[in-house]
Amino acid sequence: MTVIHNLGFPRIGVQRELKRAVEAYWAGKQSREALEQAGRELRARHWRQQADAGLKFVPVGDFAWYDQILEWTTLLGAIPARFGQTAGAPVDLDTLFRLGRGRAPTGTPAAACEMTKWFDTNYHYIVPELSPNQQFRIAREYLFEQVEEARAQGYAVKPVIPGPLTWLWLGKGDAFLNGAQDEGKLKLLEALLPVYRLVLERLAGQGVEWVQIDEPILTLDLPQAWKEAFGQVYAEFQTAPVKILLATYFDGLKDNLATASGLPVAGLHVDLSRAPEQLALVAADLRPDQVLSAGWISGRNIWRTDLEAAVAALTPIKAALGDRLWLAPSCSLLHVPVDLEQETELDNELKSWLSFARQKLAELNLLARKLDGIDDDATRADWTAQQNALAVRRASARIHNPAVAQRLAESRNVSRDRAAFAARISSQQAALDLPAFPTTTIGSFPQTQEIRTLRRDWKSGALTDAQYEHAIREEIERVIRFQEEIDLDVLVHGEPERNDMVEYFGELLAGFAFTRNGWVQSYGSRCVKPPIIFGDVARPAPMTVGWSSYAQSLTARPVKGMLTGPVTILQWSFVRDDQPRETTCRQLALALRDEVNDLEAAGIKVIQIDEPAIREGLPLRKADWKHYLGWAVDCFRLSTSGVQDDTQIHTHMCYSEFNDIIDSIAAMDADVITIETSRSNMELLEAFEDFHYPNDIGPGVYDIHSPNVPEVQWMVDLMNKAAARLPRERLWVNPDCGLKTRAWPETRAALVAMVQAAKDLRAAA
Repeated sequence: MTVIHNLGFPRIGVQRELKRAVEAYWAGKQSREALEQAGRELRARHWRQQADAGLKFVPVGDFAWYDQILEWTTLLGAIPARFGQTAGAPVDLDTLFRLGRGRAPTGTPAAACEMTKWFDTNYHYIVPELSPNQQFRIAREYLFEQVEEARAQGYAVKPVIPGPLTWLWLGKGDAFLNGAQDEGKLKLLEALLPVYRLVLERLAGQGVEWVQIDEPILTLDLPQAWKEAFGQVYAEFQTAPVKILLATYFDGLKDNLATASGLPVAGLHVDLSRAPEQLALVAADLRPDQVLSAGWISGRNIWRTDLEAAVAALTPIKAALGDRLWLAPSCSLLHVPVDLEQETELDNELKSWLSFARQKLAELNLLARKLDGIDDDATRADWTAQQNALAVRRASARIHNPAVAQRLAESRNVSRDRAAFAARISSQQAALDLPAFPTTTIGSFPQTQEIRTLRRDWKSGALTDAQYEHAIREEIERVIRFQEEIDLDVLVHGEPERNDMVEYFGELLAGFAFTRNGWVQSYGSRCVKPPIIFGDVARPAPMTVGWSSYAQSLTARPVKGMLTGPVTILQWSFVRDDQPRETTCRQLALALRDEVNDLEAAGIKVIQIDEPAIREGLPLRKADWKHYLGWAVDCFRLSTSGVQDDTQIHTHMCYSEFNDIIDSIAAMDADVITIETSRSNMELLEAFEDFHYPNDIGPGVYDIHSPNVPEVQWMVDLMNKAAARLPRERLWVNPDCGLKTRAWPETRAALVAMVQAAKDLRAAA
């Protein structure tokens, strides 16, 4: 029988139980024992659900309190000195939380570690901080404890751990930056590999047969030194008393195929959802005793799989390999919601097109049954339902809108150009009259429980439209008065009406559908509920003009109109897979162009179109960058190029490294770009040493993902670092991201300090 397994399961719980548990613990409302019990309950439930789906092995080690890379960093004992870890002592859970968010119920607060995107996903990992003399040891027991936990419940387990080369590749440290990065980090293998070897030996002692080692960097363009290091590392593991399944995902192996297939591992997992063309090549390179794990079912999207195509492709491989062909999703199911059965409000037709984590495991089981030749009543019924759903979707009239297609064709003739920046900024300064080092925020203000309750009551019908609008207007006025009081220069309305920066717009655009419980983890306890783009996108009516106009009517200071950009809406949605992503993005751009023009007509002179996901969408291979960046930049300019010179266009990007695409960022031609630089200590500004960025820039001066309140001098020092690389007259002062996840006391304190920092900078100029 074909073995089916899973690379990882969503850890948050179908009702976001993990989020609620850790946030209650952070707030002092729940004990450590209660938190740990919540984790045990979630793990037990998820193992049971996976075993019930027919998995031979359940993954262990995919559960994380904050992030799986952070978990592994703490197991290795790689704790930066500022966190005060006692030499040789176990790393406790609160230290893990302090690394991730800067503080925990115990321990001294410290600057959180850098956070960035996990390859080309919207998941964020905590970046390991490395030093030249880094020492490693087994400093946490969580992995071994969870293996015992699962085995005690009767499951065959497959521990999941980050590969040593991927973990090092993701790490950073002053001594490993720039040209020294490759050689510097690889030198740490000598200290690192013995600890990996010890982990494998301890797992074997617990009765583990297979260990999954994730090496997704094998889908990247790797320097030769790193390719060669794979041979060294896995030769070291060859005599380990466990079988190693080397897992790659997010793209094809391509020029790394020879590297991967030559490794002395017992099995190799490849992503056939992203790169189906590699199937025959990988199968042909297998050794006679080696397992191929075929990741045909997407772990990244929520559409039902075309299992007929899967069977056609895999049948000859099954005939050649027999039981050495295993089946799994393409990657961890961390990136999709837990269970479609929770969606009782989706219409039945659309729901039948979808597949969440539990349904993907059912698809996996059905695919295995078909490959094994099982033809019982249950298999025939499941197969018919699968094929019927796909046929209905393909033929549905809900997907295509001829008016959208016509406008898209006509948009080829729409100019994407504005006047030169020097002329624009002169007109904007005359209109806005801003001081040096102007201050602003990124857009959102704290989303209190009262605001969330307000939206919930309105949607449930407990509040009338008039009552809801009155309450939102009161909140907007409160936020405007607060910003005037602390003397910010460019204000925002605070976004109290918005549940999410993507979902809000999707609810107002045609072609979108929404879930009630389709949550996925973004970082830490932060969960998002991506909308589903199932059809052509259009804007039936203005989306933000009313709220922005009201906010502007309350103050003489400029108020920014706040929009989410087309690439970010695309990246942070589950996108239809029946047309090129760039086509869907251009549809979004045209809808947003209408909104931008309507905001300007309503008197909004500063408009921010956030594009934090533009770097995230970058293909993993550089050969594919030019095409993607071409249409991504074009979509932004299509959205923004219809305004007058004196209307100032802002954009925002955070928690993505874009040093290597800085020319494309400049080509977007936003008047002002705000970026994250606080966690990385202005490291991102290194891009500007060799590249003359032509427009204004706001390097974020404090980390909003930590509750720590920044000191004024800290922010002044950061801005002076920025001024060493950029003209002072081009610099803005702002936080590094929106403030919706923060509480009001820390928000007030941080923004008061930020405004004072800007005033100190002006006084020193």
